[in-house]
Amino acid sequence: MMEVLRLIRKGTNRPGAMARATEGLTTKVLNERLTDLVNFGIVEKVAYPEIPPCVEYKLTDFGSRFVEILDIIDDLEEYR
Repeated sequence: MMEVLRLIRKGTNRPGAMARATEGLTTKVLNERLTDLVNFGIVEKVAYPEIPPCVEYKLTDFGSRFVEILDIIDDLEEYR
């Protein structure tokens, strides 16, 4: 899940690009993680009415604050 959040933060917000950017990440697992993140209110799914369908994910306001907290925790781990 952390890798998916990292990708979204870096601007990789389309599922196909996320799967290609992460070795060993299957489409099934990626979709499960994205669904969980949407259900938790951390990311938002944006679907564009195009053919072929275009779907992107972006951090919600809550997700941005959540990621900031994760960054702080990560910084604390460096001091151990």
